[in-house]
Amino acid sequence: MADKKENNKPLLPTKPPRGNYQIWVILATLAVIFGVMYFSNSNNLKDLDYDEFKQMVSSGDVKKVELIQNRKFVEVTLKQEALNNAKYKELLTKGLMGGSADNKGPHFVVKVVDSGNFDQEFRTFRDKQKPDHQPEYKTGDREDYFGYFVQWGFLFLLLFGFWMLMRRMTGGAGPGGQIFNIGKSKAALFDAESKVKITFADVAGLDEAKEEVKEIVDFLKTPSKFTKLGGKIPKGALLVGPPGTGKTLLAKAVAGEAGVPFFSLSGSDFVEMFVGVGAARVRDLFKQAKEKAPCIVFIDEIDAIGRSRGRGQLPGANDERENTLNSLLVEMDGFATDSGVIILAATNRPDVLDSALLRPGRFDRQISIDKPDIVGREAIFKVHLKPIKLDPSLDPKKLAAQTPGFAGAEIANVCNEAALIAARRDKKAVDMQDFQDAIDRVIGGLEKKNKIILPEEKKIVAFHEAGHAVAGWFLEHADPLVKVSIVPRGVAALGYAQYLPREQFLYQTEQMTDEMCMAFGGRAAEEIVFGKISTGALSDLERITKMAYSIVTIYGMNPVIGNMSFYDSKQADYAFQKPYSEATAEKIDIEVRNIIDAAYTRTKQLLIQHRQYLDLIAKELLEKEILFQADLERLIGKRPFEKLTTYQQFTNGQGKYEKKQIENEQPGVDPTPTLEGDKPDEAN
Repeated sequence: MADKKENNKPLLPTKPPRGNYQIWVILATLAVIFGVMYFSNSNNLKDLDYDEFKQMVSSGDVKKVELIQNRKFVEVTLKQEALNNAKYKELLTKGLMGGSADNKGPHFVVKVVDSGNFDQEFRTFRDKQKPDHQPEYKTGDREDYFGYFVQWGFLFLLLFGFWMLMRRMTGGAGPGGQIFNIGKSKAALFDAESKVKITFADVAGLDEAKEEVKEIVDFLKTPSKFTKLGGKIPKGALLVGPPGTGKTLLAKAVAGEAGVPFFSLSGSDFVEMFVGVGAARVRDLFKQAKEKAPCIVFIDEIDAIGRSRGRGQLPGANDERENTLNSLLVEMDGFATDSGVIILAATNRPDVLDSALLRPGRFDRQISIDKPDIVGREAIFKVHLKPIKLDPSLDPKKLAAQTPGFAGAEIANVCNEAALIAARRDKKAVDMQDFQDAIDRVIGGLEKKNKIILPEEKKIVAFHEAGHAVAGWFLEHADPLVKVSIVPRGVAALGYAQYLPREQFLYQTEQMTDEMCMAFGGRAAEEIVFGKISTGALSDLERITKMAYSIVTIYGMNPVIGNMSFYDSKQADYAFQKPYSEATAEKIDIEVRNIIDAAYTRTKQLLIQHRQYLDLIAKELLEKEILFQADLERLIGKRPFEKLTTYQQFTNGQGKYEKKQIENEQPGVDPTPTLEGDKPDEAN
């Protein structure tokens, strides 16, 4: 379950991102508008009062006067000798637009109310002046091209902005980006020209699921092999599993292996703010698929549109998602359905999907992709370790044994973190220590060596973790301890203990009870040593409470409540009523409390019995901060219970691991999180 990685190859130059030319068009238009405003002659003139204008004319400083009748202003041009006058130089240099004293004019502008009255009055005033003081006088009209340009420029910007907004609302450029093509499908097409590079060789740990989807690919390549016996290819396959297990990766491998067109999209691509768009996109998707048939359509996260209809809806409400789902149901298997289109879908929420979507004829197969076992984890590690320079002593089997409950995405993260840690330490190869630190970081969080902790708190944490170690060491069914640390990690975890759970599917009452006692080891040690308890047992108490309630209400292991399970596998979203009475609820609470009290009392007695080991381990922890299993064997001897670990079974003799097939096993609630993955004990 790993993407194929190529080592020692330079990254190919990617296509440069498309420039945002819309912003440049807007900036250029604004620059032109302000440029015209700046260089416009009428805006570069100094305003002049009418009395000052007459005084200039009387002084004989005016060379030319021009009346613009349609725009109601007068342009005044001074004589060349008048420009040398200090008074006019000062007026011109104080102009709003920076007029200069050596230009040819016009230099001033006089605004008038009525052009006709000004014309008559100025002619009379001009005739009264001396002949050498009479300026040249003209009248006429002038078009306001600058005003037209500004008006049309801002109108252009408004229309351009509206057009750009509509493009963004309708999905961008291209044929599907216009407002009238909003119902077009957003599916990405992979064919011979744009082929996916991932193949089934890049998918590890999913052997059964690979066989199922390989059959679909083989049918598309050689259909006669199946049809000659009367068989029909499944119309659809639903990939179901927890996050990170490789559902989308398996679909990518199908796209890489199939020699037919492959449409890929997400369930959210059908969701739109406009009514009816989702259904229109479904119809357009299947129209394109039928034109390319035979082909494969992959819908990732199909629960975005495939939720059960009518759940949580008000009476008479019309849900757009339901219309989209109805359209999808009809297209997958309706009245006029054509063959040749195979549907692949993936989800980690199969419980919320509509039953009509899951029936045979639409999704004929439900392919379960669970978290890998130790064999699958080893195969996944081998895929992810290919591009990494490894130390020759590194054993993938040990890595697989130390990562119980890890999904493929988490294993990929561990390999990447190990490579980064080795590079940070300037190593030439990645060794086991780097992988140990990477696993610790993924499980427990970032190590915080510089976190300031009071000596009293550090002592409490040391005895807390020592209590877990001693309790687990002397409990037969507890998981073997790998490492215990009092170095702070994560957000609030002041202590951290890592165990190595066995790969098993059935748990007996004794095993669950021992797990609860081991979880109580921290709090019991605090009470025995200090006579007080702290808030550091938060995660332990949460885990213990869930286990106790699962014993009573889910697995039917309590003799008082009996063989009854109140677990709802459907997990209805709107189950407001409990499936039992108040009297039964009171009995459940009493039995859960009795189980928890009995486990705590047993844990305290066990730690009192081995008090010397508790003090010894806590003292060693305060000195070294980290202890391994070998350190515990050195301090308190070997465990009194000889039991093979998962790694020992995996590497036993022939290097094979005997997997027990458990038939008719319904997946229930995991009794404790540490049976799937090692979680740190929080002590803050």
